[in-house]
Amino acid sequence: MPLHLTKIAFQSESPATLRAWLESHGPHGEARLTTRYLPKRVEEMAGGSLYWIHGHMLVGRSPILGFQETGQGRYWIRLEPRLIAVRSAPKRAHQGWRYLADADAPADLGDGEADERDAMPPAMLGELSRLGLV
Repeated sequence: MPLHLTKIAFQSESPATLRAWLESHGPHGEARLTTRYLPKRVEEMAGGSLYWIHGHMLVGRSPILGFQETGQGRYWIRLEPRLIAVRSAPKRAHQGWRYLADADAPADLGDGEADERDAMPPAMLGELSRLGLV
């Protein structure tokens, strides 16, 4: 079972803008995020994904292609340039990235399938999540 990462979708106004940013890297075959440190558990991430946090919720994932040194003492997290929708799940904001066990990862949504939480206003969904009700 692969290990995954979580990361905040920084500067994304919505999951749609995150999807657009990822897909804009399509001609290159991958999207890249820069990180200061290579994960210590990098071998366990073969077949894993980066799960995106937006509005204190896990909203989607991008499969991890690998890691590569930038030549400037940093590393790229290489991602497939697509956002796979997942059943939204509450996740507290954090800096950088964190590990996510496969057993704790939310399930993917099927084609045309919608998450019931998407119909809720974001403020209400955030409050219900904070209270542990969704």
